[in-house]
Amino acid sequence: MDVSVTYAKACILEHQIEAQIVDDFLTKQNIPHYIKSFYSEAYDGIFQLSSGWGAVFAPLVYHREIQEIVSDLRKS
Repeated sequence: MDVSVTYAKACILEHQIEAQIVDDFLTKQNIPHYIKSFYSEAYDGIFQLSSGWGAVFAPLVYHREIQEIVSDLRKS
């Protein structure tokens, strides 16, 4: 991950399996990103019920591409 580039939330992920699939796909496409779960041990995952499982963070220039990839993966 390039620390000189600002990463921002590109999209919300619905569950852990989707996160793994998206992570694998983005990695194979050499799209810089990281995935963060919204799970909180202190709140026993309650934020995941209202906010989604987690999110993909990436440089702004990749957001549209990531959103299209996630949308296409959800359709298939």
